Amino acid sequence: MYVDMLSLLDALEKKSEKGYDINKITEAYLYAEKLHDGQMRQSGEPYISHPVAVAKIVMELGLDTDSICAALLHDTVEDCADKTNLDTLAKMFGKDVAMLVDSLTKIIQVQVADKEEAHIENIRKMLLAMNKDIRVIFIKLCDRLHNMRTLSAKKEDRQRAIALETMYIYAPLAHRLGIQKIKQELENLSLYYLDIVGYEEVHEAIEKKYGQNRMFIEEAKSILSDKLTENHISFELEGRVKSVYSLYRKMYTLNKSFDEIYDFYAVRVIVETELECYTALGLVHEMFKSIPGRFKDYISTPKPNLYRSLHTTVIGHSGIPFEVQIRTRQMHEEAEYGIAAHWKYKTGEKSAANIDEKLRWISQLLESDENTRDPDEFIHSFKTDIFHDETFVFTPKGDVISLPQGSTTIDFAYAIHSAVGNKMTGAKVNGVIVPIDKIPQNGDIIEIITSQSSKGPSRDWLKVVKTGQARSKIRQWFKKERRAENIIVGRAEVEREVKRISKSYTDAELDAVITTIAKRVGINNSDDFYNTLGFGGITLQRFIPKIKEELEKLSEQEAPQQTHEEELSKIKLSTSKRKSHGGVVIDGEGGYQIKFARCCNPLPGDKIVGFITRGYGVSIHKSDCQNVHQSRHNEENLSRWVKAEWERGESSTMGETYEASIQIITEDGIGVLAGISMALADMKVSITKINTQQTKSGDYVMNIVIECKNVSHYDYIVTRLRSVPKVISVRRGFAQ
Repeated sequence: MYVDMLSLLDALEKKSEKGYDINKITEAYLYAEKLHDGQMRQSGEPYISHPVAVAKIVMELGLDTDSICAALLHDTVEDCADKTNLDTLAKMFGKDVAMLVDSLTKIIQVQVADKEEAHIENIRKMLLAMNKDIRVIFIKLCDRLHNMRTLSAKKEDRQRAIALETMYIYAPLAHRLGIQKIKQELENLSLYYLDIVGYEEVHEAIEKKYGQNRMFIEEAKSILSDKLTENHISFELEGRVKSVYSLYRKMYTLNKSFDEIYDFYAVRVIVETELECYTALGLVHEMFKSIPGRFKDYISTPKPNLYRSLHTTVIGHSGIPFEVQIRTRQMHEEAEYGIAAHWKYKTGEKSAANIDEKLRWISQLLESDENTRDPDEFIHSFKTDIFHDETFVFTPKGDVISLPQGSTTIDFAYAIHSAVGNKMTGAKVNGVIVPIDKIPQNGDIIEIITSQSSKGPSRDWLKVVKTGQARSKIRQWFKKERRAENIIVGRAEVEREVKRISKSYTDAELDAVITTIAKRVGINNSDDFYNTLGFGGITLQRFIPKIKEELEKLSEQEAPQQTHEEELSKIKLSTSKRKSHGGVVIDGEGGYQIKFARCCNPLPGDKIVGFITRGYGVSIHKSDCQNVHQSRHNEENLSRWVKAEWERGESSTMGETYEASIQIITEDGIGVLAGISMALADMKVSITKINTQQTKSGDYVMNIVIECKNVSHYDYIVTRLRSVPKVISVRRGFAQ
């Protein structure tokens, strides 16, 4: 048996009060070991070392037997599909274990740099899994923590990708769930791989400052210990210095110097009761001078992630400021393990309802997404609810409401109840009437003024509310109460966009096009599409390209067949007959509407040819363009190719620039990119697009689109770029 598994079993046996089923956990381990036999991690360790390490972290969170079994088996279905399946796991270890493994398998990696649609769909899967059983995300966080602890075995590009994903998805989720122990370690490990220089700089500064005052925390603890003992308070004391990431964020993000950080040192006082918390606070303020504005009572006003504690910053006897955190043992466990600490005590209807209330934000996010199915809206709501800093405000009865910073009194009204928001006509903050879009501050008392004669919310509210919850409830009201109005608003929005297209269409044609597009996204007909657009369930911007495409198809179907001479006559510009457009003449004449093909980006000096398009004028290609050769094999296209050439004389293209594509292969990514950018800037060459990716061989491919004057100018640019250090090759165009 793997040595780490023996230590896990030993730790489980010592926690007999938890009632762990040691035999079931052992059986899960032996089955996982058998399935993963012969598989190795990139570090060279047996693969079974990973699930065992994850199971150990799960145990430290205090989760149950099924969670530990699921941790041991979490990779079996995905990595050993030829040897096992969910039905087998359910028969061997029960439906709960199989469900947890299934949910973990379905949470595919969330790629921060991936396409937005895929990115959003992966987050949806994670939220759905959490909503089904919160243990899924606990195990996933433990899995991610061990992967981060062993990240050094991966290549540098994968290290950065995984660290970025962890910093922006998993660490904030751990914070939102109140699991500070995991959140802080994930942040520190992510920072190490994302900015090693900044990490080392802050770490060295911590060591230097802590080294100079190494005995300071012990002296403060000694003074506190004597005073608490004297007052017959049972306690535990802990000391700490601020984490690397916390200091990094304050120094680099908030632009604070090291000396401006007052909570570098902290002493934690853990007592038995809530009353003793406030007694201890009084004793602390007797012994040390407090810093004004640095006291926070998170006991009377807990954070949304369950965090409760008293914080005060005082000046030590040696003149060094430090923070004192005071909490009970239960509060301390909640601060370290958040929802996980509550989950393991989830017994009885009251406890279950309390946990469900704390996790209501997950179902609210999913409900908001179900109402809109708009990717932009979903990601906005997700970021707001996961990453926000809180503002704590009060109802007139003294109830605490937590809102994302920047929320308005409208958000507050909908946080109370949708009926309050829908009937809102005004608001008071601290007894004073304010505009309804007023942004309250911490500690404000808010009273919502309502009226039964209210006509409901305004569409303009959607532009000012901060929370997805408020936005979703406003849209629900319009969806239910204003269908006819929504259809008018939605249709008018579509017609405004359609007018920008140069051709006209009948109402019947437009409705037919909208119906086609609506059915593609699960909407029954054009009226339902206009309705959904009118109440804000979808945004028109997403559909404009599709609408244009369908209208153009309709136009092409109705257009009579024309000779290429007739089509050329139709696209003739109303300029002088002999004046060229873009420096190009067609069949010996200028004045035609042209565009330059992006497949080959022709430049003055290249041999060129023209293709008469349907609705876009003449498309100009290089004569040796691959698309030209392919198209000329199609008999239907033969008559559409026309003679094209650059207008003679230097003045014809003087002052004009043309897009040209360059593919550069280099030994390095970021470092060489800087050299290439500097070289282009020195030549006063504009970059319009740039994309960089690494090949399997380790080299980097840079696809760059620049603006240049002609072939000679392009050749000069290429020659200069070939001289940039670590550039392997430079070629025209992008390799397919």
